[in-house]
Amino acid sequence: MAKEGHIKVDGKKVQRIDIATHRQLMWWKFRKNYMAMIAAGILGIFLIISIFAEFIAPYSSGLRNTRYLAGPPMSVHLFDAKGKFHLRPFIYGWVNKRDPVTLALIPVVDTSKQIPLSIFHRGESYKLWGLFKSNLHLFGVNEGMVNIFGTDQIGRDIFSRIMYATRISLSVGAIGVFFVFIIGLLMGGIAGYFGGIADELIMRLMEFLRSIPTLPLWLALAAALPRDWSALKVYVAILLILSSVGWTNLGRRVRSKLLSIREDDFVLSARLAGCSDARIIFHHMLPSFMSYIIVDLTVSFPYIILAETALSFLGLGLREPIVSWGVLLYSAQNIHALAEIPWLLITGLFVVIAVLAFNFMGDGLRDAADPLAK
Repeated sequence: MAKEGHIKVDGKKVQRIDIATHRQLMWWKFRKNYMAMIAAGILGIFLIISIFAEFIAPYSSGLRNTRYLAGPPMSVHLFDAKGKFHLRPFIYGWVNKRDPVTLALIPVVDTSKQIPLSIFHRGESYKLWGLFKSNLHLFGVNEGMVNIFGTDQIGRDIFSRIMYATRISLSVGAIGVFFVFIIGLLMGGIAGYFGGIADELIMRLMEFLRSIPTLPLWLALAAALPRDWSALKVYVAILLILSSVGWTNLGRRVRSKLLSIREDDFVLSARLAGCSDARIIFHHMLPSFMSYIIVDLTVSFPYIILAETALSFLGLGLREPIVSWGVLLYSAQNIHALAEIPWLLITGLFVVIAVLAFNFMGDGLRDAADPLAK
């Protein structure tokens, strides 16, 4: 549970748990959940990828390797074909040979040619966060291109596209959760604090939204978007669609909590002190159970990410040139493409890892929100 041990306060030995703050108790309990800590570390890696996608990706999302169309992932080696160790990692070169049946060009590994891999490589220019111009990448090669996750049908580097897609998909989740947070707090706060006709109307609205099958509703709303809209307009519209029906769980939680504490002594004291209703709700009542709200929002992340991925996978969500996990998986829905280019499904592995990490961290936060429970 909490961290054991004693410290001295005014010359007296006291247990740390007796003087610890609620945040300290939450942290002590959370870090004992090893799966939650691993999940938090994985999400930290995803966050770094999102922030520094241009630096981590060796190429831009649209750059093509025209000599390596639908090429399989390139392996990075430290030992060559003769078993000799090389301190500097390298990839093998390749040659294009004609398939005798389909007459298509097929990349074939050429073990006689070694291409060293450079760390902090100077390559394609980009603007980090749209502000700072640079050409420094985490890795790259001086000859040709390196495609460690392979290329798609038109020769675009899948690894680079996944790095950029991670930023878009996680930003959809983050901004969507922000809208859910605002709408859920506002609607749940009004319903729980004022009650009466406001509570009835908001609860009926929640029940109506929850009674509609989620996926058909998303499909209908997304299909209504004009096809000639720009990528930015579609991005904003998808965020609003996902948030418009995703706030009900948080709204119900906030309403129930406010109903249970609105007659407590500290709320009555705030009223007698002349505090406004808005101040009582947002400065006194909501902070008393903010840890539970944070847990709900953490669990909402994978919900919104999966929703965006599903819509984009079906061709009704984000569209090129925006690159998200769903957009990348859209190209993998063709059976012929999967048979010929199975490495397109690598994107799905990132989706699974992110969703599991959010769920494990959410479970850890849920347990830590009540640190004194056994």
